Amino acid sequence: MRDHGGNLDWAIEHFGGAAGQWIDLSTGINRCPYPVPDLPASSWSALPTRSAMADLIRAAAEAYGTGAAIAAVAGAQMAIQMIPRLSQPGRARILGPTYNEHAAALRGAGWQVDEVTDFSDLAGADLAVVVNPNNPDGRHHAPDALLGLSGTVGRLIVDESFADTAPHLSLAPHAGQRGLVILRSFGKFYGLAGLRLGFVIGHPEEIAAFGEMSGPWPVSGSAIEIGRAALGDRAWAEATTRRLIGETQHLDRLATAEGWRRVGGTALFGLYDTGDAATAQSRLAEARIWSRRFPYAAGWLRLGLPGGGTEWDRLTQALGA
Repeated sequence: MRDHGGNLDWAIEHFGGAAGQWIDLSTGINRCPYPVPDLPASSWSALPTRSAMADLIRAAAEAYGTGAAIAAVAGAQMAIQMIPRLSQPGRARILGPTYNEHAAALRGAGWQVDEVTDFSDLAGADLAVVVNPNNPDGRHHAPDALLGLSGTVGRLIVDESFADTAPHLSLAPHAGQRGLVILRSFGKFYGLAGLRLGFVIGHPEEIAAFGEMSGPWPVSGSAIEIGRAALGDRAWAEATTRRLIGETQHLDRLATAEGWRRVGGTALFGLYDTGDAATAQSRLAEARIWSRRFPYAAGWLRLGLPGGGTEWDRLTQALGA
């Protein structure tokens, strides 16, 4: 099933209200986004230039601490849809449960896909996918373990969409060898998912293949300008990481007071066993707060972090804390 967070239209249809009345905590996107700077008129009126793109790539390389090749794409999701085309279909193994678009994209391109729950069962695949840290439960693996795995599979995809707040987990500083592809999301940590910007890091030939598939203008001029500014603002990133970690701990306290058990999460969301996620979600929805359930775990509910004091007050009140 290709179910996702962010399906606010569905929530409104079933629970009522207008979009502006809802707090969408179903996605794990930072609700206190990077402040968008004033943009030059050319970012809207002119095609992106190679030099501007090169500036964006340099900013990404510095932010992610890598000397490997990088391609900018229209969000990590776009890269996920291109991965099946890097080679002929074969046997893929995905460490799950996890973000379901990886399996959907591979199956749609003719790959045989097996979801495994044990890290060691990934070995021997033509293509293996690990989301690190994982969505939705936050499981994570040390770079050494992933580098060891990469030698046992044809190609290893490491999706680091939620790694901005845990740079010690990132393989980006170790990237560059053939057969290791790393995905980075821009929109989640920087809170600008609508910008549609992401990056692929890896061996020059594999990254060139992504460039060929995505065409001459893979991201917009506005995405280049905003991405370059945000990635270069390390003070904002460090302060935001500290804030998110502290707020995640506060979210855990609210959930514990409600009687929920923490299953896992990252600094952008918490995953809780509520006992009955459908009831818990409906209760929050009555307060116009949207959350995420999972078809494979009847008790699991994922909550992102509210954006500011008023939203925290509404969540606290909805939970009765």
